[in-house]
Amino acid sequence: MGSLYLVGTPIGNLGDITLRALEILRQVSLVAAEDTRTSRKLLSHFDIHAPLVSYYEHNRLHRIDQIVQALASGDVALVSDSGMPSISDPGYHLVRAAIDAGYPVVPIPGPNAAIAALAASGLPTDSFVFAGFLPRQESRRREALERLSWLTQTIVLYEAPHRIEACLADLLRGLGDRRIAVAREVTKVHEEFWRGTLAAAMEHFTGPQRGEFTLVIAGREETTWTRAEVASALAALKSQGVAPAEAARSVASEAGWPRAEVYRLGLDAAADGDDHATSPASSEAWDEA
Repeated sequence: MGSLYLVGTPIGNLGDITLRALEILRQVSLVAAEDTRTSRKLLSHFDIHAPLVSYYEHNRLHRIDQIVQALASGDVALVSDSGMPSISDPGYHLVRAAIDAGYPVVPIPGPNAAIAALAASGLPTDSFVFAGFLPRQESRRREALERLSWLTQTIVLYEAPHRIEACLADLLRGLGDRRIAVAREVTKVHEEFWRGTLAAAMEHFTGPQRGEFTLVIAGREETTWTRAEVASALAALKSQGVAPAEAARSVASEAGWPRAEVYRLGLDAAADGDDHATSPASSEAWDEA
């Protein structure tokens, strides 16, 4: 009975491959690769000639059974284009199938852009959340950012170069102006680390971009403001004639709450007819803001 080896491969610099990874790739009877062209170059560089089979998102449904059957007669290595397989790629499904079929799954640790960027970010590393790629659909992306906005842990994301500008704008709207480290082309020739705030990052990364991006974003600062205190501050600003959207923005900044949550609190108070939280602004003012 064979084992499924999850072999971490370099994310840029070929010198980052481990001796153990090379040993496993030389001994397995089959290598399942996200892109056989990319993996063939890697294997050829190290004079490895294991058979290759493609395994990626759009063929995984009919390829999984074939790879699991191959485990009956020998070891199989799973590799991605770069980094650790099954992290933000379809390798998870193959791992699950191998486990369900009773085959050992053995990780062979290797480079990972998220961990490398986090380590060099200058942001807290004792607790973090890896969120992969944000959803492309606007409503789902907004929901994802709302969930992330409450986290006090450091947040790590991936983003493609053609979406980085829009992603930074969404992060600024959804999370507020936090500290961020932007890592591009980690371990590659043109590796770059940029550190600052989200607002400054938007100004820096404008126009067409190249390279793969890893974003490391500060978590929400701890706050002692209660729900009642936020509602009271909203009411005070509205009594001064401050527009609902501006009141939510101001209170969110001072309280350390996500702006969307403060605004929602204003909406809820208006809907409930809470005079303390809504006077003199009406619920219609919140709906129209």
